Amino acid sequence: MAALALLALPSLASAHVVADPGSAVAGAYQAVAFRVGHGCGNAATTAVRVEIPPEMASARPQPKPGWRLEIEKTGEKVAAVTWRGELPDDQFDDFAILFKLPDAPATLYFPTVQTCGDQESQWIEIPQPGERASHPAPALTLTPKAGQAQAHQH
Repeated sequence: MAALALLALPSLASAHVVADPGSAVAGAYQAVAFRVGHGCGNAATTAVRVEIPPEMASARPQPKPGWRLEIEKTGEKVAAVTWRGELPDDQFDDFAILFKLPDAPATLYFPTVQTCGDQESQWIEIPQPGERASHPAPALTLTPKAGQAQAHQH
């Protein structure tokens, strides 16, 4: 049992920015927290930039006390959100966005760049099916609505 726990550690250690929850119902409104587990090396996190998939109907970031919020738009749609502040290396925090999710089931990726002063950790890799990325982008899996799941069974 202890050996299995040790084998799991590298995968947990490499997942520095994740989406929580990791799944939601397609078409719903869902708050998603992008969890930053620690800084870069021994440096404090000074910015977190999350790119929003173009499929998102809407995205509304949650402000954080002590952090400056920047919203980038393409036309009327939010394309990226950046929080700027300071998160010590030995602490974690969540950076939340409320989404109106697309209606179709899918897995959406949120390329995220964590800046720590003059260092960066780029969590931007989108894995191919069956592959494991070394710096994966946070992902959100959209599950079918109740009616969609029943329709697919018939």
